[in-house]
Amino acid sequence: MKAMILAAGRGKRMMPLTASIPKPMLEVAGKPLLEYHVMRLAQAGIRRIVINLAWQGDKIREYFADGSAYGVSIQYSQEPEGGLETAGGIVRALPLLCEDEDTFIVINGDIFTDYAVHDLSRLHLLPGEAHLVLVENPPHNLQGDFPLAHQSTNTQAYTFAGIGLYHKDFFSAVNEQFLALGPMLREGLAQGQVSTELFLGQWHDIGTPERLAQINNAVEQAHVG
Repeated sequence: MKAMILAAGRGKRMMPLTASIPKPMLEVAGKPLLEYHVMRLAQAGIRRIVINLAWQGDKIREYFADGSAYGVSIQYSQEPEGGLETAGGIVRALPLLCEDEDTFIVINGDIFTDYAVHDLSRLHLLPGEAHLVLVENPPHNLQGDFPLAHQSTNTQAYTFAGIGLYHKDFFSAVNEQFLALGPMLREGLAQGQVSTELFLGQWHDIGTPERLAQINNAVEQAHVG
């Protein structure tokens, strides 16, 4: 199975930190966010990785090269300067992701988490299906994003962790274009094509400079303790 790390976003809310580097290259405890993902995938036995690039993508390519230093093989999916948004980026990368298998993992490059990625590789999806990891709502997203699929009558919504497993046919109805993933996931949930799980471990969305500083402080204190 292959995994894709989404790393093409502009990171405008992180300015001026992202003026010259991609958002996933921002550091937590002295290491780029993207490096944590690559290492965690390698530890999970997922050795083939696709990373999409747009803003300052050459910085990512120079840092990780072909991935051999991490025991993985990295391919890059280049996008236009403005990127193609989440779903559009996945659609462009499908030829790389589905060379051998029909399902693949996608992880947002701008999160910090200890989610056990190998659990996703054990799931079996039917054509057109997807599986999402949800987390409890952080202070900046108290309304949540999606309900748990098996509790469709429950009005409680949880936050999308930016981690999911997808069958390639989930994207069969759309062409490569600037396209967000959220509306597709909502439609898939309504049609019973999307399953979910609630993860209660460590998860942070690096959305602002203030949240990045908070996470670095928390990690530093944890190491000291």
